Amino acid sequence: MSRRRGPWSIVASREEYDNRWIRVTHHDVVTPSGTAGIYGTIHFKSRAIGIVPVDTERHTFLVGQHRFPLDEYSWEIPEGGGAFDVDFLESAKRELAEETGLRARRWQTLVECDLSNSVSDERAIAYLAWDLEQGESAPEPTEELAVRRVPLTEAFRMVEAGEIRDALSVVALQAVELLALKGRLDALLR
Repeated sequence: MSRRRGPWSIVASREEYDNRWIRVTHHDVVTPSGTAGIYGTIHFKSRAIGIVPVDTERHTFLVGQHRFPLDEYSWEIPEGGGAFDVDFLESAKRELAEETGLRARRWQTLVECDLSNSVSDERAIAYLAWDLEQGESAPEPTEELAVRRVPLTEAFRMVEAGEIRDALSVVALQAVELLALKGRLDALLR
């Protein structure tokens, strides 16, 4: 007995891998064209959370770290995971404080997106945070982070030049740049 998922039929499924962050499932399927096939899906156990903090001088804060899957160093907006049973804004506040030491008095949702919907169900939400106050950071023991304060225009340039490649960072920074180009960023940050 097969189950339907849109135009796909799932003949059988089995869990291949499971840890506290992800679960990988193998599916034997019938494709939309009617042929037998396979599909692997990655299920994320949290929501991806990103923050673009902006100070009074129109600077933002980037976090640098080595990313194991790519074996590359990456500059990104402050980001992490938000448990589904915790308000995503509260998770964003925690991530911002952990990684940068910053606390923001004002927040606005920038964008919600699916990060790699051909193989995963990972969904993301990014926030704009301003009216900032500096405190002490407290990264997780597994993190070795560098924090860099840069003008927003430099962050936009880094995206355009391919120096920032992390999907959530690119999407969030381009959303902020679009607000600036439309003349809405300055009014919002007042």
